Amino acid sequence: MSSFIFATGIECSYPTVPEADGKPRRVDELEACGHYKHWRQDFDLVKELGIDFLRFGGPYYRMHLGPGRYDWSFLDETLPVLRDLGITPILDLCHFGVPDWIGNFQNEDWPPFFAEFALAAVQRYPWVKWITPVNEIYIAALYSAEYGYWNEALKSHTGFVRALCNLCKANVLAMNAITGARKDIRFVQSESTQYFHARTPESLERTYFLNERRFLALDLSYAFPITANMYRYLMDNGMRSSEYDWFQQQRMKEHCVMGNDYYARNEHVVEDLPKTGEDHNPKDSENRLGSQGLRGIGTNLGYYPIAKQYFERYRLPLMHTETNMEEPNAVYWLWQNWSSVVRLREDDLPVIGFTWYSLTDQIDWDTALTKNDHKVNPLGLCDLSRNLRDVGRAYKSLVANWKDGMPSEVSAARLSRW
Repeated sequence: MSSFIFATGIECSYPTVPEADGKPRRVDELEACGHYKHWRQDFDLVKELGIDFLRFGGPYYRMHLGPGRYDWSFLDETLPVLRDLGITPILDLCHFGVPDWIGNFQNEDWPPFFAEFALAAVQRYPWVKWITPVNEIYIAALYSAEYGYWNEALKSHTGFVRALCNLCKANVLAMNAITGARKDIRFVQSESTQYFHARTPESLERTYFLNERRFLALDLSYAFPITANMYRYLMDNGMRSSEYDWFQQQRMKEHCVMGNDYYARNEHVVEDLPKTGEDHNPKDSENRLGSQGLRGIGTNLGYYPIAKQYFERYRLPLMHTETNMEEPNAVYWLWQNWSSVVRLREDDLPVIGFTWYSLTDQIDWDTALTKNDHKVNPLGLCDLSRNLRDVGRAYKSLVANWKDGMPSEVSAARLSRW
């Protein structure tokens, strides 16, 4: 096995989405993409591609039945097969949703229950050594509590801050519980890597705010001291000073790999918001700008300089943990991101892995899972009939060519200094 991690992932999102009748609809991408039926074939495809690591998680909302009550049937069946195939799972424990009995990310009782679940998982599967406790905390809080797309479906800063706080607390408590029982675990914090660009001088102040706020999920998880501006934002929107003090006392950073997820939509132009009283069509404004006055810019800076910003802030080993692109641009996007990884290694940064996410195409991610259109998004290494796409063949070739030839091989001693 190469010391550099080449990975893919099984898309396992499961948020609830508000419906017109007031009843939330559970979205389960494991079901929608056919993984429950075809998981053996999916694992064989990972092996065929020459990939040794798989970001993989079960349906947490179905597994955590209540306090101290768990259903491990899916992982009991699948994880031993990965082990037998020689594929290392990076076990994803919470991916954008919680069980019905928890409610949503506003529930302050959830974090300790989740920590108990996480500990039970690693005790049940002692050969699993790589864990993502909570996937994309920033996005989970943003989409659930500020954009109104998922779960609690709130549209407020107070909702966002409470969700962010609870998600980060669940993440840190889980890491604390796991490291108390097992010292061999490595945590991969898969977080969205964002950057915001001002369209006009008038949007600069808001752009500065958003470029500070993008770090909050990792700041809290890693006990990084935030600015006075961000502290005031958190306190003004419902976080308690005792909660912030608790985060600052935690020391989980040393066990972590900082996972960076980077897509073309991760860079945004901050538009001028309509002035109060200005005559405009609200629907047109919503469609053009999004609920937060942002517009996707595609690749402007790219992964290389943004990843360096995150590294310089936290000084942790990096892993490119997610990217994809629809065909016909997928192969170009693969090589563009891979070139950034190679350049970071040449600059002697400790980048330990790269991931195309996901193995198969996805369903309805073009609407952030908010519409039940059953629309196939051609983002995978293979389609939903389990046939390799062009990007799958390109990634297989990339893995074969680079597996034993990465520049600036980072030794364990050099990694430890970070």
